[in-house]
Amino acid sequence: MRTTHGPAGPTLVYPWYDGDVLNHATAHGADRSGLARFQHLPVPQAEAALDAILDAHLAVSAAGFVAVDLYDGCFLYDFSAGRMRLIDLDEYRPGPFVLDADRLPGSRRYMAPEEFVSGAVIDERTTVHLLGRTLHHLLDSAEGWRGSGEQRRVVERATRGTPTARYADVPALVRAWRSGTS
Repeated sequence: MRTTHGPAGPTLVYPWYDGDVLNHATAHGADRSGLARFQHLPVPQAEAALDAILDAHLAVSAAGFVAVDLYDGCFLYDFSAGRMRLIDLDEYRPGPFVLDADRLPGSRRYMAPEEFVSGAVIDERTTVHLLGRTLHHLLDSAEGWRGSGEQRRVVERATRGTPTARYADVPALVRAWRSGTS
């Protein structure tokens, strides 16, 4: 990835990679065929892809940023290589910050409640919620939840409506996810 500067400010230019965007926006609506296909992968393969997303957000957290507009349209999965890549990551912001608009950009399916409240604090607990929704959506399927009961409990805690009821930060969420304890 490289950055160029244009009339609207910095622009991220990503290298080309093979894969399917899990939620591809089209002129006729969303194409979620990649997500449906992903949700039929063997669970260990899906968990390896989730680890790539979590590892990336450990780095984001360590750099002092919070996720904004994270959803399945940011995930490019190469089904041949079994590799998850994150794309379209231009909405990360230094955190914490106070929301000075009516809402942040993003998919309602992934957003935390505070992202819809002007004056709300947006911080790492907001990223925890987004990651919890990511874990949920990518391990769920039309047939139901594919993860373990403990993974489900981790997701439930990560996506609680009240920020203080969630994991305190991304590292705490990742530790709980990987240790299998909520």
